Amino acid sequence: MSQQVWKLVIVAEEILSKKLAKLIKEAGATGYTVMAAGGEGSRNVRSTGEPSVSHTLSNVKIEVLTGTRELADKITHEIESKFYADYSIITYISQVEALRDHKF
Repeated sequence: MSQQVWKLVIVAEEILSKKLAKLIKEAGATGYTVMAAGGEGSRNVRSTGEPSVSHTLSNVKIEVLTGTRELADKITHEIESKFYADYSIITYISQVEALRDHKF
């Protein structure tokens, strides 16, 4: 059985990953997925391809499935108010179909 859910995607500096995970859980999301990310944008090239002593130049992509648009918006607004001014970060939301019956 499938269900319509909202997918919030956050691409941010890796240094924020623990803070973002805490924010997501405190907002009421049931879980999230984190993966390494790299690319190029208005704030230059970010890569995870080379080994480094410092992770300050790496990015993460975090995906959160929520049962409501309101929860996805709540998380986005908190991220915006706490991190947008000082960090390289972007968020976007899309409606998707989850193919496994689960409580989101």
